[in-house]
Amino acid sequence: MARLLNLEHFKDCPIPEEDPLRLYYSPVVGRLYHRRIDVAMSLIGKGSRVLDVGFGSGTNFLELSTRFDSIHGLDIHQYGGVIKGIFAREGIDVHLSEGSILEPPYENNFFDAILAISILEHLQPGDLPRVMAQASRLLRPGGIFVIGMPGLNSMMSTAFRVLGYDISKHHFSSPHQALEAAGKLFEIEKKIKLPALAPDFCLLYMWFMARKPDAGDMLVSRADASEKN
Repeated sequence: MARLLNLEHFKDCPIPEEDPLRLYYSPVVGRLYHRRIDVAMSLIGKGSRVLDVGFGSGTNFLELSTRFDSIHGLDIHQYGGVIKGIFAREGIDVHLSEGSILEPPYENNFFDAILAISILEHLQPGDLPRVMAQASRLLRPGGIFVIGMPGLNSMMSTAFRVLGYDISKHHFSSPHQALEAAGKLFEIEKKIKLPALAPDFCLLYMWFMARKPDAGDMLVSRADASEKN
């Protein structure tokens, strides 16, 4: 199960009510939230630099620190400095920026991997192609983009309502819409559903790993396209 800092570490952090941090420590719901991280880490691999999009309170950082030399985080909130300090006291240096994945402040081909767990559902479907274009720009050839998203259906709406959230005000895009957008720029290598054989109307969560084609793959693709023409 994914390792987390003790909740006491965050007692002075201005985390808003909508942040799911406390749910990770719930004896029942917490197991599902830990699974979001566990599956993502099984897909992310290892490397030099990773970007955690929508890092929130840093729930992915402990696990990422065992897999990557340099951890970067991007989020729209303004308490990144506090989060950085919390992890620095645990000996984990993270590089955090305020901003959006729609306009990320990084140079081309900078990351080996990008992680976006429970983030893209908050964007409108029309924004997803732009997300994929930016992720492709930021990743080195052969780099991977790991995405995790909850299902967008009536069953999930009911489940979140039990937890006290009106999810219709926060979730706008489905995993299948993200998968379709990613498939136009990336090679989709793995897809994991919860439950494993769930139809759309009862899908709880989906993860997928998309790889940016390397230079050789792109040359082959262009050659194939030329032959067909």
